[in-house]
Amino acid sequence: MLIDFYELTMANAYFLENRTDEVAFFDLFFRHVPDDGGYAIFAGLETIIDYIETLSFDDDDIEFLAQKQIFDLGFLDYLRQFKFTGDIFSFLEGSVVFPNEPILTVQANIIEAQILETFLLQAVNHESLIATKATRMKYAAKDRIILEMGARRAHGATSSNLGARAAYIGGIDGTSNVLADQLYGVPSGGTMAHSFIQLFDSEYDAFAAYAKHYPDNCTFLVDTYDTLKSGVPNAIKVIKKVLLPTGAKNFSIRIDSGDLTYLAKQARKMLDDAGLNQCKIVVSNSLDEYLIQTLLQQGAPIDLFGVGERLITAKSDPVLGCVYKLVAVNKDGNIDPKIKISDNVEKITTPHYKTVYRIYDDSNHAEADLITVYDETIDVQEPLTLFDPHDTWKTKTYNKYKIKEMHVPIYNNGELIYQKPSLNEIRKHTQTELSTLWAEVRRFEHPHHYYVDLSKRLWVIKQEMIEQNNR
Repeated sequence: MLIDFYELTMANAYFLENRTDEVAFFDLFFRHVPDDGGYAIFAGLETIIDYIETLSFDDDDIEFLAQKQIFDLGFLDYLRQFKFTGDIFSFLEGSVVFPNEPILTVQANIIEAQILETFLLQAVNHESLIATKATRMKYAAKDRIILEMGARRAHGATSSNLGARAAYIGGIDGTSNVLADQLYGVPSGGTMAHSFIQLFDSEYDAFAAYAKHYPDNCTFLVDTYDTLKSGVPNAIKVIKKVLLPTGAKNFSIRIDSGDLTYLAKQARKMLDDAGLNQCKIVVSNSLDEYLIQTLLQQGAPIDLFGVGERLITAKSDPVLGCVYKLVAVNKDGNIDPKIKISDNVEKITTPHYKTVYRIYDDSNHAEADLITVYDETIDVQEPLTLFDPHDTWKTKTYNKYKIKEMHVPIYNNGELIYQKPSLNEIRKHTQTELSTLWAEVRRFEHPHHYYVDLSKRLWVIKQEMIEQNNR
C-alpha cells in the first residue's frame, strides 16, 4: 500500500478498459547528479527485490480501498490475486550511473508496472543519494576511515537503517546504528557521549572508568569541558596509567567541536610530546566532503572522521530526482516506442525499449555510455563513432575499445533469476566501478562531463517522434 493514489486510479481505469494484458516498458532514470557532481552510485536494488518478493494486497487492504467507493469490485478482486509476473533489467547495485540512462527497466503488464512506481522511485532515490554522498566523503578523506553517525538526525528509522547500508556501499567503514548491523551487516561501533563524562565527578574518572572496561578500543571524547586544557591532558594520563600497563595499542581521542584544524594540530603535538605517537585523532561535528577536504588541505593531522547529518540526509543536495516513465508498449508482438514531449527540453524522454553499453579504453577507464535500442549489437572489431545527442557535430571515434552491457536480468516472468550478492560484494563492486573513472570526473568543482550518448538508430527514432508530434 506504499503507493501513490493515482497508481490505483489508473490501474482501475486500465482494468475497466480491458487493457490489463497490455505489456508496457518503463524506465527509471534521473536527470541531474546531486551536488553538481560527475557521477552517481546506484543503490536500492536489494530493497526493491525484497519488496517485490512480498508484494500483495491482503483483506484489510482491499477493505480499505473498497471504502473509497471509487474502485470497481472486479478490480479489487484482481488486486486480491495480485503478483508481479513481469521482467526487470537493471544495472548491478553499486554501479556508477549517469543522468538520463535507464538504470532499471520494467517490462510487465500495465497494472503491474504502474503499481511498482512509487516504491521503486523511493528506494533508488534515497539509497542512491546516500551512496553517492558517501563516495564523495570517502574520496575527500583520501581513504582515511569514516564512520556514519547520523541515526539520530535521520528522517526516521527506515532512512537511518537503509541510509547506513547505502553509505557502506559507498565506502563508509562503519556505522553507529546497531540495527543496520543486525539487519544488513554494516559494522557498528561507538564509544561514549558527553553525558557519560558529565555523570562522573571528574573527566579523569570518566575516562579511567571507560578505559578499565574497554581497553582494546578506547576513544576519549575530549571536548566536554576544555579540549586542550582538560580533555587531552586527562586522556594522556589515563592512557599512561590505565591503558598502557594492559598492553593496549589501539586508542584515540575525539574532538567534536571548535576549530578542528587548530585543535587537532595542538592535540597531536601534546600527544607526541607525551610519547603517544600511536594515539589517533578522531573528529566529528557536521562534517561533509567539502569540510573534510578543507581540513586535510590545512594539514589537520586527522586519522578518522565521524559524519552524521550531512551524510544521512545528504544535506547539501537532498534530492536525486529519479523518474519512472513509460517508454514503449508491446502491441501484438511488436514493440511500439512511446515518448513524453515537454516545453522543458530536459523532460523530453528517450523512447523505446533500450539497453546501455559502457565504453572503456585500453587502460580500463570508462569513456562514455551508449544507449541503444534493445536489439542493437556493437562489433568491437569495427571503429565506434559516438556523437553528442544535442550538439550532433561533436563526435569521437574509438578504434581500440572494450564494451560492457550494463543491464542484467533481475526478474523473468515474475521469477527472481538474479543471485543477490552480499553487501560486501556490492561495496567492492562500487570501488571497482569508481576505479574506472578519470579523476576529472570525480572532482567536486566543475567535474568533467561524462557523455551518455544515443545510438544513431535511437537518435533518429527520437527525432522522428518529436517531429511527428509537432506536425
